[in-house]
Amino acid sequence: MKFLHQYSDLRDFLILWSSQAVSSLGTAMTNYALIIWTYSQKGTASSITLLSLFSYLPSILFCFAAGTLADRWNKKNIMLLSDTVAALGTVTIFVLYNTNSLQIWHLYGINFLLSFMNAFQDPAAYVAESLLIPKQYYIKASGLQALSNSLITVMTPALATAVLAFGGIQTVFSIDLITFGIAFTALLFFIQIPSVPNNAKVKEPFLEGCFVGLNFLRKNKPLLHLVFFFSFINLLTFVGGGGSLVSAMILARTNQNQTILGVVSSAIGIGTLVGSILVTLAKPSNRRTKVVFIACGISFLLCDVLLGLGRNTAIWMFAAFSGNLPVPFINANLTSIMRTKVPVEMQGRVISARNTLQHCTIPLGLFLGGFLADRVFEPFMLNPSPAQQFLSFWVGTGKGSGIAVMFLITGFVGGISSLFCLSNKTYQELDE
Repeated sequence: MKFLHQYSDLRDFLILWSSQAVSSLGTAMTNYALIIWTYSQKGTASSITLLSLFSYLPSILFCFAAGTLADRWNKKNIMLLSDTVAALGTVTIFVLYNTNSLQIWHLYGINFLLSFMNAFQDPAAYVAESLLIPKQYYIKASGLQALSNSLITVMTPALATAVLAFGGIQTVFSIDLITFGIAFTALLFFIQIPSVPNNAKVKEPFLEGCFVGLNFLRKNKPLLHLVFFFSFINLLTFVGGGGSLVSAMILARTNQNQTILGVVSSAIGIGTLVGSILVTLAKPSNRRTKVVFIACGISFLLCDVLLGLGRNTAIWMFAAFSGNLPVPFINANLTSIMRTKVPVEMQGRVISARNTLQHCTIPLGLFLGGFLADRVFEPFMLNPSPAQQFLSFWVGTGKGSGIAVMFLITGFVGGISSLFCLSNKTYQELDE
C-alpha cells in the first residue's frame, strides 16, 4: 500500500526519469564509441580531453542567461527543444561517418552545440523535477537518478562494445536515435509539468535576472562556500582522474585493449549502482554536509590513489568500484541541500549560477589534464632520473605511468581536503 501511494505521488517523475534514462543510455553508447574512434585516430590523451572540454565550455559560458530563461519559459518546451537538437547532432555524425567525411573537429563542433543546449536543458530539467517531486522524496528521487546513471555506466561499455563488434558504429548511432524517440514521446504526451504559481513568476528585467542567482549565493555564505569547494574538487578531478584520462590511461597501459577498458568502466558503474541502492533505501541523514565530505574524501583516496598504484585489471576494477560507491551519497545530499535551501521559483537561476561557479574549473582541468599528461608527466616518466625511479617503484613504467602519477597527486590532495572540511562550522549551518 505504501509503495502504491509513493508511485501515485511520483508517477510523472518516474515516467520522466525512466524515459530520460533510456535516452541517456543511447547517448552514452554513442559517446563511448566516439571516444574509442577518436583515440584510434590520434592516440593522445589531449584528443579525448578536448571532446570533454567542448562538452562543458558552452554550458558554463551561457549558464547565467540560460537559467534566467529557464525560470521564465515553459520547462517542457525547453527540454523538448534540447532533446531535438541532441538528436540532430547524432544524425549529423551518422551522415558524416557514412560518407567517410567524419573528422575529429566535427565532433568538437557538435559537442559545442549540444553543450550550448544543455545550458538551457539542465536548469529547466532541475526545476521541472522539483515541481514533480514532493519534498519528502527528494533524497529517494536523487537516489533513483543515481541508480539509473550507474546502470548506464555499467551497461554502456558492454553494450557499446558488443554493438561495435557485431553491428558497427552505425548501429550505435541508430540505437541512440531510437532511445531519443522514446524519451521525446514520453515527455510530449505523458508528462504534465506543473506551472510555477503566478505570484512567484520572474518579474525583474532580463539582465537583472541573470545576476539573481549569483546574488542569492552571495547572501547565503554556507552555500557559496560549498559551491567553491566543489569548484576546487572539479579542478582536481579533471586534472588527475577525470573520466577521459581514465580511458586514456587504461588504453595506454593495455595496448588499446577495449575489453579491459569496458571491464573497468563497468566496475565504475557497479560501484555507483550499489551506492545508489544504498542511498535510495537508507534513511536520509540529518547531517547531509558531513555525509558529503566523508563520501568525497573516501572516493578520492580509494579511486584516484588506487588507480594510480594499480598495474593490473583487478586493482583497477577494485579502485573503480570502491571509489565510486560513495558518489551517489555526495550527489543525493548535495541535490537535497539545494532543493531545500533555494525557493523553487529561483532554482533555475540559482542552479545556473552554481553550475557556472562550480563547473568553471572543469575546462581548465581538462586542458591541464591533457597538457600535463602528454607534455609533462608522460615524457617525465619515460626519461630516467632519481625522481622517475622513485615514482616508478609505485606506479610502474611505460605509457600511462605519467597519468598514474597524476592520479596519486590529486587523490591525496582531494581526500585530505574533503576530510579537513568536516570541522568547518560554516558548512554545518546547511544542516539546520
